[in-house]
Amino acid sequence: MAIRPVTCPAPCSTAYHTTNPLMDFTDITYLRQGNTRQQQAYAALTEFRIMEQLQGFTPVLAGTIPLAIDISGSDLDILCCFSDATRFTTVVTARFGQEAHFKIRTRQLPEGTAIIAGFICGGFEIEVFGQQLAVTQQQGYRHMLAEYRLLLAFGPALRQQVIDLKNQGYKTEPAFARALGLPGDPYRELLRPDIVAVAQQLAGQR
Repeated sequence: MAIRPVTCPAPCSTAYHTTNPLMDFTDITYLRQGNTRQQQAYAALTEFRIMEQLQGFTPVLAGTIPLAIDISGSDLDILCCFSDATRFTTVVTARFGQEAHFKIRTRQLPEGTAIIAGFICGGFEIEVFGQQLAVTQQQGYRHMLAEYRLLLAFGPALRQQVIDLKNQGYKTEPAFARALGLPGDPYRELLRPDIVAVAQQLAGQR
């Protein structure tokens, strides 16, 4: 089924909490008014003081749960910015090393070194991703904002198709690209500043 742009955003509801064009993803309190999974995420993050313990690294929750496009097994992705990789590794290990299935690794990316820690806490798999790059400049955050804008433009039909594709095994960015008929590398395409206009043009051709 072809995805069509909506004339205006659908009304905000707890089942589809991505319709506020002024959404501030840097403050997780929006999760309290979200769907059940978002409320559970808020409870886990606050009860175990996850964001508070990462406060020195400007933590921001990203990924699928903020956009209500998560599926069973989706984790909580927390983006961080560090100035010293060794200190970041030390602090994250000291504060979360006792959590179940804790592991931490280094990954070399085109934009620099990333430190990635994973563990289970409060019923969620949690991934803490740090780079020596402002969170708002990191690809994970930029992808989330692009996906948010696309969800605003195309409404619940796109959200459901993305969820369906993810349940078939697609990663989030490829799922958006498949649903919208975007050509090329989905990770690059979603970073285009005109991505909404491009997607709307493609929809008009189908």
